[in-house]
Amino acid sequence: MKSLLTSRPGLQWQLLWIPYLVIFFLENSRIVPKYIIHSPLDDLIPFCEWFAFPYCSWFFLLAGVTVLLWWNDTGAYYKLVKMMFSGMFFCLFIYIVLPNGLDLRPQMVDRENIATWIMDFLWTMDDPANVCPSIHCQTSAAMALAFSGSRLGAGHPGRQAVAWIWAGLICASTVFTKQHSIIDVVLGVALILPWYFILYRRKREG
Repeated sequence: MKSLLTSRPGLQWQLLWIPYLVIFFLENSRIVPKYIIHSPLDDLIPFCEWFAFPYCSWFFLLAGVTVLLWWNDTGAYYKLVKMMFSGMFFCLFIYIVLPNGLDLRPQMVDRENIATWIMDFLWTMDDPANVCPSIHCQTSAAMALAFSGSRLGAGHPGRQAVAWIWAGLICASTVFTKQHSIIDVVLGVALILPWYFILYRRKREG
């Protein structure tokens, strides 16, 4: 194990999940939304419970890309953790300064299936608070960008397309499941733009 960690360093950065989760759940339990996020576009997007599956696939995207880059491309892995954790903690800061929430969830769903059961569980476990910017979308975009710029994705347009389509489906799922407003999505994805110019665009121009 020691030899493995020496040959592939950087795993200790995953310990940042501990303070992140502690702060996240403390905020969810103690912060009362003061600002309700809403866009007219939200009213045009129908609720579709089947987007619960791409929404939950977020966990597999995070774990899969993180492990792949840590194992195969240390440089790309470090870029990923910079983008991901900086954005996540920035979102937590925004939730404290501008406590926000949603009022988009349907009052009643007149059907029952496995997807609605999943949504019932998600809505029970996850209050519609601390939503803007969307961490779901910020991290998904960071995963797609980091993978596309890695030795696993660079020069492989098919793999890059899979990464971005997967991330795009996750972002779309947040609005179709009424977990987020379109505003949350846009601002969440926008958080990776500075890192694109710092980590990737500048290198290409150089």
